[in-house]
Amino acid sequence: MITSLQNKYVKEAAALSSKRKERDRQGLFVVEGGKMFGEAPAGRIKRVYIAKSAETEIYEQYGSKLSGLSCETVSDEVFAKISDTVTPQGILCLVRQQRYNIEEMLQDIEKKHVLFILLEDIQDPGNLGTIFRTAEAAGADGVIMSSRTADIYNPKTIRSTMGAVYRLPFFYTENLSSVISRLQESGVCVYAAHLRAEADYDDCDYQKSTAFLIGNESNGLREETASCAEKRISIPMEGRAESLNAAVASSVLMYEAYRQRRRCGNRF
Repeated sequence: MITSLQNKYVKEAAALSSKRKERDRQGLFVVEGGKMFGEAPAGRIKRVYIAKSAETEIYEQYGSKLSGLSCETVSDEVFAKISDTVTPQGILCLVRQQRYNIEEMLQDIEKKHVLFILLEDIQDPGNLGTIFRTAEAAGADGVIMSSRTADIYNPKTIRSTMGAVYRLPFFYTENLSSVISRLQESGVCVYAAHLRAEADYDDCDYQKSTAFLIGNESNGLREETASCAEKRISIPMEGRAESLNAAVASSVLMYEAYRQRRRCGNRF
């Protein structure tokens, strides 16, 4: 059992939890809690840490999966050091990052009408994770993010995805405009969520290959990015609200696409 806060594995896990540069350097991220561990692909798990006080319960619940993995039992003090939550659940693991690219995400476009969400400079980890969770639920095929978007591997983001991060393809790009052009070349129609819109969101047809472009929480889309879209759309609002939360707006748009496709039997 590891009891020292100076142990090299403890330092590694703590650094991965708190530092994006370290996550990027090692190609690893931290997953905490029973649900997220249970859904993590076993082949991508590098190491598991179990709090001493929760050891019996954890092995009773996840023993079959743990049997094939590298596991370390740690003191409760050590677990608190590497945990990112206020009330730790007694298990966390280090998971290898997954890498995707635009060509992989477009490989099925000849067989189906794809649905993507494009994010420019989303800053809040909770918003980003919620967008991933909703994108999976609405049948989206992937998420594409500008390089200034929050880190998908931030522990707070990971928790908010509720497991979608394991299953939904995604990648970051330094040049979102060029990716938009690549999508358009493949027949994907790109709609920009914008306050100065040409149409309400529910007046458009999303049954064919579609991508929704969502901007920063405070500033919205950059003008040069918005101008790349075929059409600007907005969500009508009452009262004095000027805009919706980025995650909420993304959800409304993706579920309108889902509704249209489900109604017409065109989900796949």
